[in-house]
Amino acid sequence: MDVNTRRRGAGALRPTLAGLLLALTAVTGLIEAVSLLALGPVFTAMQTGNVLFLAFGAAHEGGLPTLPAAVSLAAFVLGAVCGARLEAAAELRGWRWMCVGLYAETALIVAAAVSGWGVAPRFGGPGAPHLLEAALLSVAMGIRNVTSMRVDLPGVPTTLVTRSMTGLVAGSVLGRDSAFGYGSGAAGWARRALAVLAMFTGGLAGALLVRAGWTVGELLLPAAVVVAAVTVVHRALLPRLHSR
Repeated sequence: MDVNTRRRGAGALRPTLAGLLLALTAVTGLIEAVSLLALGPVFTAMQTGNVLFLAFGAAHEGGLPTLPAAVSLAAFVLGAVCGARLEAAAELRGWRWMCVGLYAETALIVAAAVSGWGVAPRFGGPGAPHLLEAALLSVAMGIRNVTSMRVDLPGVPTTLVTRSMTGLVAGSVLGRDSAFGYGSGAAGWARRALAVLAMFTGGLAGALLVRAGWTVGELLLPAAVVVAAVTVVHRALLPRLHSR
């Protein structure tokens, strides 16, 4: 196979990769809905919120519990360390490091779903079971952040949409900034817009399921199924995706 053929093949894989990462972005929205509305208030992927919760607690303002935020931050750090070591070791052995990260994330979300089966959502005063769930999800999201940063697909970071929204607006006809892709085609713009929509959709679905009275385990089951499906599709269709 010549170089041009390989390049065309790699280019054809990018939309598929974007679709998988968008599915993971929707999972983040669902998980953060569960975390914030049923386990906390606490974030498990977007740690900026937890840093601010701790800051507000230090100022004794707002009445927010700081223990969930502290647990989530510590668990996230553990997940990021484990993710970095796992994926680096997998790459050295020639394994598909993205699959390794997704396997670990799936296992942790499944563990959270199993341990949270029958646990009722609680906002504002989480108990030990809720803190355990938040810790498991934060480890999973720490690993996910390592995975998505290694993939580094512009516009789809999977765990937050601030940068996607900034790029979307700055690269639009309103912002007209060529550094964000203005005038270079619609692919980047579409990815950013879909990333924001995916996060919103996942968050909306999670909030509606919390409102419907699902237990914590039931709430996390769809997230586990989607991440497992992404892993299977990635393993089956994208064997040479990460050649960089």
